[in-house]
Formats: sequence, C-alpha cells, structure tokens
Amino acid sequence: MVLQKRQHPARTRWMAAALGLGMMASGAPASLADVPALSVVGSQVQANGKAAELSGMSLFWSNTGWGGERYYNAGAVKAVKTFFGGNLVRVAVGVDESGGYLSDRDGNLARARAAIDAAIANDLYVIIDWHSHYAHEHEAEAIAFFKDMATRYGKKNHVIYEIFNEPKNDVSWAQHGKPYAQRVVAAIRAIDPDNLIVVGNPTWSQDVDVAAADPIRGVTNLAYTLHFYAGTHGEGLRDKARKAMNLGAALFVTEWGTVNADGNGGVAQAETDRWVQFMKQYHLGNANWALNDKSEGASALKPNTRTDGQWGTEVLTTSGQYVRDMIRGWTGAGSGVVLAVAPEGRVRLSERRQPAGSHRGRALYGCHR
Repeated sequence: MVLQKRQHPARTRWMAAALGLGMMASGAPASLADVPALSVVGSQVQANGKAAELSGMSLFWSNTGWGGERYYNAGAVKAVKTFFGGNLVRVAVGVDESGGYLSDRDGNLARARAAIDAAIANDLYVIIDWHSHYAHEHEAEAIAFFKDMATRYGKKNHVIYEIFNEPKNDVSWAQHGKPYAQRVVAAIRAIDPDNLIVVGNPTWSQDVDVAAADPIRGVTNLAYTLHFYAGTHGEGLRDKARKAMNLGAALFVTEWGTVNADGNGGVAQAETDRWVQFMKQYHLGNANWALNDKSEGASALKPNTRTDGQWGTEVLTTSGQYVRDMIRGWTGAGSGVVLAVAPEGRVRLSERRQPAGSHRGRALYGCHR
C-alpha cells in the first residue's frame, strides 16, 4: 500500500522533516528538526523511500495506581532517546482494566498527552496504543479517543496509531477484530489521512497470518501488529510472520520481550538473539516491554529507579542492559532513519502487565499487568 502524499498540509510537513534532518546533519539546533513521514510500501514501513529503522521502548500500562504510570513524564520519555539511544516510544494507554481510561479518563488522558508531547518535543516517533484485550467491546470509546488524538496530533509525522493492542485468543478476526479496525481506521482517516496505523490481531497479536489472509483493504499506510516474548515464542511464530509478509502485510513489533510471555523468568539469550536478527533482516520497527521498575524479568529498570530519566547503567536489569545495547546498535545502514549515537549517549537522526492476568483470564501470551 503506497502512500499518496496529500499536498497540503502533509507536503508541508514532509518538507519540514527533510529540512529538519538537513539542519541536524549540518549541526543546527536539534529543536528545529522533525522526523520523516512514514509510509507503507508493499510489506515494508518506509521513511524517505527506504526501510525505516525504528527501535525504542514501550511504557508500561498507564493505569492509575499500577506503578508504571510514574514514568509518563518528559524526563523518562526523553531518556528513551538520550539514554537508550532509541527513536521510538510507545504510550500504552490502559483501557478496560482497573484504573484505566474507562474508569479514570482524565488521569490516563493527561498522562498520555504528557508522554506524547515529550516524544514530539524530542523528535521521537510515538505509538499511541489503545492497550486492551477486548477493545471491540468499547468501540465508541476507542473512536472518540482516536478522533481526539488525530485532531490533536495528526499533523505530526511522529504519530503512529495502534488501535487494538492484543486481542486475546477468544477474539475472532473476521467477526470482531477486522470490523472494529475498519471503523476505527475510518474515523482516524477522516481526520488524518496518512500517518501510520497498526492493527492488532487475535491470540495476543500473533495471528498476523490470519489478518494478512483477510486484510483491511482500501486504506493506505496500514501495518499489522506482531508481538513476541523470546522465552515463550520461537520459530513457529516467525514462520507465521514470514507468511504474513509473503501475503503482502507490513508488520510492526509494537511490543516484545526478552523473557517469558507472563513477564517472568530470565533473559532467553539465544532466542532473543534470533528474534533481533529476524527484526533486523526484515526491518521491523520495535518497542521493548517495558520501561518500568516492576519486580519482574521484563522490566528494563530495577525496582525503585527514579522516574525522571536521570539514569546510569546501574539502574538497568539484565533485560534492560540487553535491550539498551540492542537499541544503540540498531544501525539501520542505508535506511531512511538511522540512529547515530554520540559517545555521550545523545542521539541524532541522520539521513543515510498488575500481576499477570486480566479480567478474562491470565494473559500468558502477551503484555501483562
């Protein structure tokens, strides 16, 4: 699906992005920069006509009282760029669990906006994630949320919409996921005709092949969500991803982990290495779960880590150290977006899971509380 750029205002913001990258390369202040618009061409997400190399961190659920919401601030988001070396952050807006958007709209919305604003200010791509396992049961709220986000942020190249985090294995693509996605996508496209939209699929966003075999048609710049946890998922899931791409679907790894799918266990080093190589081979954008200090293997930060982003490597868990090294080494040679990490850790863009479970059973195969 090739993007047909609208002449106004998208052409203007595309030119601003190109100008911004030129200023950064020439040493001009980074505050004048922007990021290139993303587009889907065939089964690939691109920037400036080349594979986009996007890598970064996912925040934890935004839900009030869950702990991870403490990192929804400008300092922590900036650290995704300056400390982790990333060019992408995911804002995981909890929906229907306790303390989520449906029960504390104002609190979650304020946190989401703070994180999104910080991402844009630091020229990070930002995934606005409707973090639910049963989003289709709250379609009206999802449409209202994404209409607000598109109106507020739709003119920014930074924005990526993730409209259904992880439909569980009792959610049908044909009966639930696809019809929901079609209506939410239509609501977004009525306001924002071209920023990337990523669509979740059943079995905790592992059935990418099912979605690819019955895709959403007539919409440009659409990708499908792929989630994995290296301690649980291996070659079988990679085969499903290859099948989806062979069918023409673009994939985006909006969430992945080095450990088991319930967030526990140690880093599965060998399998994580295989997954990282797979993502590099196919230029799959990725956000690691999670920028949080919960006492579990998936957390990047040790318990009681300060929340302002003023970190040294001593605050990193084993997973956090692996992920930081991976992100900082994500070279993206020849891509539209390349990470260039200065020795002091600053980054410039240059041209070249509450204890595991949910309200309908334990979430063994995807993001956990």
